Amino acid sequence: MNDPGSGVAAKDTGGGPGPAGPGGQWLRRATRSDGPERHTLALIGKSTLAAGISWVIAYDLMQATSPAFAPLSAVLVMQVTVYRSVTQALRYVGAVSVGVALQAALGLLAGPDLLTFVLVALFALAIGRWRPLGSQGSQVATAAFFAFSTYVSASSSDQALTQLGQIILLVFIGCGVGVLVNLLVLPPLRYRSAEYGIHTLAQSLCDLLSDIYPALRQEEGLEKERTAHWRQRAASLGPMVTKAQASMNTARESIYYNPRSLFRRKHGHHVTFDGYQAVVDALERVSYQVASMTRSLDQEQDEDERNGHEHRRFFHAYGDFLASLADITGLFGEIDEDHLQDQAQQVCKSAGEAQEVHKRLAQGAQDSSLRLSDPSYPYGILLAEAARLMDEFQYTCDVLQQGVDHAAQHPSR
Repeated sequence: MNDPGSGVAAKDTGGGPGPAGPGGQWLRRATRSDGPERHTLALIGKSTLAAGISWVIAYDLMQATSPAFAPLSAVLVMQVTVYRSVTQALRYVGAVSVGVALQAALGLLAGPDLLTFVLVALFALAIGRWRPLGSQGSQVATAAFFAFSTYVSASSSDQALTQLGQIILLVFIGCGVGVLVNLLVLPPLRYRSAEYGIHTLAQSLCDLLSDIYPALRQEEGLEKERTAHWRQRAASLGPMVTKAQASMNTARESIYYNPRSLFRRKHGHHVTFDGYQAVVDALERVSYQVASMTRSLDQEQDEDERNGHEHRRFFHAYGDFLASLADITGLFGEIDEDHLQDQAQQVCKSAGEAQEVHKRLAQGAQDSSLRLSDPSYPYGILLAEAARLMDEFQYTCDVLQQGVDHAAQHPSR
């Protein structure tokens, strides 16, 4: 299964060759899959629409002196979710209003000279660091500087105040248009973002486990160069975890103020975000434990111990256990809202099979003469890691199944 957000182009099933090159591949993905490319294309289109509407209102209808403030505001508040558009609009309006008001107050008190500009810059930059303004804090100074330019070019104080008030009005109009366009025109509903984040992380874990377990089944599978490579790959999972969590947050956030989420609920569609979150959280913990496991595998071992029959039998059984976990992560890498009920049952079935493999691993180790309690040998540490990995996967399967069952019982919630 190809991730729509990956750099691999989807297979072209059309009759013609289609556009060539990276741009053509990006365009095909944007038009044929519900992935990041389509979201980006929709955001560009909606931003263009919002900017055009704002310009017509500001320039043609209002005949404003500085009409560009309206389309600029509309584009700035066009975000990946309606919730972010609303919050950014409130912050942007607040920042601009504070900047303009600051210039108006100091301009009337001190006049349009250099000292006034320095005071405006000082206060605007200080206020811009106010935490509630968030990323829009820099707009306080930007608005104040534009306002100062407008103030000094006005022929009278009354004209200056009128133009400053018009700037705030244009910002209100642009933000309002931006939020309405984002709300009414293909409001972004990022249910699939949660799945894409899980897909990427789970497939990376699956690939790593699938590389490790065949080597453990071989008699000479623990060469230093190979185990060091496993450690490096396990350490690189951290950024993928961060992206998966961000995708989950975006998916959950896209529900707020979104009319499409209400429409989906009325028709029985309900995504188990609690289950998805449990999967991401568990995969995050699994990635840390896999990193710890690869460090144990990379541990230097006595040559006589490595050549022993019990040593080889232990690692062969450990490879079988990791193979069962690779099967589960592979299923997580294909998770799909439309088939979630069947997939949850399949994942739980695979977890039950992995439990049996884990029991055989633990029992075989206990019956052997391996030094399980000696920390200078990896056996005891690897068994502890195996137990924690099994617990995480079993818990995740149970939570995912519970979320599916809850959604089936309460489809309208």
